[in-house]
Amino acid sequence: MTSLDRTGVADTLRGGQRRRRARQPFKGVPLPLLLPALLGLAFLILPLVALLVRAPWSTLPQQLTSAEVWQALRLSLVCATAATALSLLIGVPLAWLLARTEFPGRGLVRALVTLPLVLPPVVGGVALLMALGRNGIVGRWLDSWFGVTLPFTTAGVIVAETFVAMPFLVISVEGTLRAADPRYEEAATTLGASRFTAFRRVTLPLIAPGIAAGAVLAWARALGEFGATITFAGNFPGRTQTMPLAVYLALQSDPAAAIALSLVLLAVSIAVLAGLRDRWMTTS
Repeated sequence: MTSLDRTGVADTLRGGQRRRRARQPFKGVPLPLLLPALLGLAFLILPLVALLVRAPWSTLPQQLTSAEVWQALRLSLVCATAATALSLLIGVPLAWLLARTEFPGRGLVRALVTLPLVLPPVVGGVALLMALGRNGIVGRWLDSWFGVTLPFTTAGVIVAETFVAMPFLVISVEGTLRAADPRYEEAATTLGASRFTAFRRVTLPLIAPGIAAGAVLAWARALGEFGATITFAGNFPGRTQTMPLAVYLALQSDPAAAIALSLVLLAVSIAVLAGLRDRWMTTS
């Protein structure tokens, strides 16, 4: 048998195996595992399907073109983008510090950085009030020295969203930095480049995909933030009322409008998952 014939036989066998696997997708899965798995899948998908089924499709254009919706959407986009930019400005250096330097208490610092991921958002809002409120430990000096008041302002929305979103960026960038070979930076420094120049010209291009993924996650998290925002910035239309807050308010008086706004946020979430598919959702 020639090598070409052997190759053809091997391809035929592999094709038959793939067809058998396609005909028996759950072969070998124990029933006590399959049933809870399907139940979990239904539990996660059913609310989203219900949202689509109950959506007021006939009046959706009117719902989404109202002045209140566009006002909340515009504020959400501006604040989420500003929070992401602020997270990039201070989060990328923080991730580099955690990944590339050794200092006492680094594990504790890393735990504190990731704490907003598990902290209830309302608690985060209360903590921001205690720190940056008009009577806060830092906010009182901002108010008396510079006349800066953050709570219940658009700037307060950006601060609250940055607080809850920046850990996503830091974790993503730190993981990318740990995976990148530090010898490239060392080679740049041995050739006369400063540490900052090596970071700017060598490290940043290497970790650009991780920064992009972290920025997208931070932006999506900031866009969907509710608890810290309403606690620290309030719910004032045109000033602090973002899309999640508008959904909450509309649900009490106009459920159809709440569903329409929820569809917008759902579409944004799907777009984020689609954008990160090649990075985190590939299958072997």
